[in-house]
Amino acid sequence: MSNAAPEIGLLLEEDRCFTQAEFDLFAEISGDDNPIHVDPVFSGETRFGRTVAHGMLLYTSLWGLVHRHLPGFKPSLQSLMFPAPTFAGEAMELRAELVERQSDRECVFDFSIRRKADEVVTLQGRASLIRDEEDGA
Repeated sequence: MSNAAPEIGLLLEEDRCFTQAEFDLFAEISGDDNPIHVDPVFSGETRFGRTVAHGMLLYTSLWGLVHRHLPGFKPSLQSLMFPAPTFAGEAMELRAELVERQSDRECVFDFSIRRKADEVVTLQGRASLIRDEEDGA
């Protein structure tokens, strides 16, 4: 993408199916090995009934989506909620929509992840991004 400021309404979408192997790898890398994420036996006895994704695995997947389209931008602030769990093996839709431009260097995205089967939102939030000054105006 060029150095032109992105326009309000820019919509980035991607389908994704998270795997248990990704949950396990994220746990290893992050150190967050809570059994709710990595232990199917333990998780099976919880209200979720199976392992659930790490919230930051979900967020970083959204951030990757934005970064592939706007490589000069970096997150400066985010607010996230996880109203429902994300399970391994389910088709998900990742979505980032540009909803506000504060300047040519600053913009705000609404983020969401939803299950494709039933449209249940598993992550919703907002992130402010700022263009790295080294990447131009």
